[in-house]
Amino acid sequence: MAEEQRKLQTLSDEYQKLQGELQSNVDVRQKLESQQQENLGVQKEFSTLAEDANIYKLVGPVLLKQDRNEAVLAVDGRLAYIEKEIKRMERQIKDVQEKSESMKMEVYQLQTQLQQ
Repeated sequence: MAEEQRKLQTLSDEYQKLQGELQSNVDVRQKLESQQQENLGVQKEFSTLAEDANIYKLVGPVLLKQDRNEAVLAVDGRLAYIEKEIKRMERQIKDVQEKSESMKMEVYQLQTQLQQ
């Protein structure tokens, strides 16, 4: 009986750890999605600017003039990177959810066993 209790406690601890990991992954994905929306807004702004418009980049406390093509390429590159990271995080979230569900069922079965 004590052996099963220890196993149940271990499984419960692992389940809690997975839940924390899941929440952390979800938070990262939300941050990435926020960055993606911000960059999509910048990309949209670029499309409305005249070809000869000045573009400035904030570097620390200073605004530096930036070439339009360079700025567009930088934003496009960031968007591509963010999209890859979102997909990677979604795969991680899915994996953790599957592990978590499996462990949840294991905990439930062990609890049922102990109650009988």
